[in-house]
Amino acid sequence: MKNEILFDEAEQVNVTNEGIQSISVLAESQVDLEEQIEEKENEMKVLKEKHRRISQDLLPEALIAAGVSEFKLKDGTKVSTLTYYSARITPDTRETAFDWLRENNFADLIKNTVSVSFGRDEDDAALTLLNELDGKGMNTAQKEWVEPMTLKAFVREQVEKGTDLPLDTFNVYIGQKSKITKVK
Repeated sequence: MKNEILFDEAEQVNVTNEGIQSISVLAESQVDLEEQIEEKENEMKVLKEKHRRISQDLLPEALIAAGVSEFKLKDGTKVSTLTYYSARITPDTRETAFDWLRENNFADLIKNTVSVSFGRDEDDAALTLLNELDGKGMNTAQKEWVEPMTLKAFVREQVEKGTDLPLDTFNVYIGQKSKITKVK
C-alpha cells in the first residue's frame, strides 16, 4: 500500500506523491523558520544585554566621572542620567515585608483576595458570607500581594522622603540609567 497514511484504524487516506512533497517542503520551511526565530531571539537577548550595560552602567558612570548629570551632543541630542528604583517581595521576605507594611501604617498597599471553589449547582452557597463558608467546610483560598508598580512607586517615595525602609526586605535596588532625548 504505497503512499497510504493511517490516520485512524477505521479510515485510511490516499496521499499522492505531490501531496507528500508539499507536506515535506512545508515541514522543512516550518523547521527552518523556527530555527531562524530562535537565532533572532538569541541575538535580541544579546542586544538587550549590551543596551542594558551601556544605559545602566557605562554611560551613567561616564557622566558621573566627568562630573556632569547632563550632556548635549553636537546635534542637540541630550544625554542625562536619572535614578531608577527596583523592588520586589520574594517568597522568602513576604511575611517580613507584609508585617513591616502593616506595622508602619502601609497595609493599604496589600491586596487581599479570598476565593472559593464551588461545584455545579452550588450558586446559592456562593452567595453566603465567607465565615459561613468556612463553617461549612468549603474550599477557600486567600492570596495577598502588593502590585509591583505600586511597590516600586512606594519605595521611591519612601527613599526620597528619607524613611528608614528595610531595603533588604523589599529587595530594593537603586541605580542610575541614562536617558537620551533626541532633538525633533
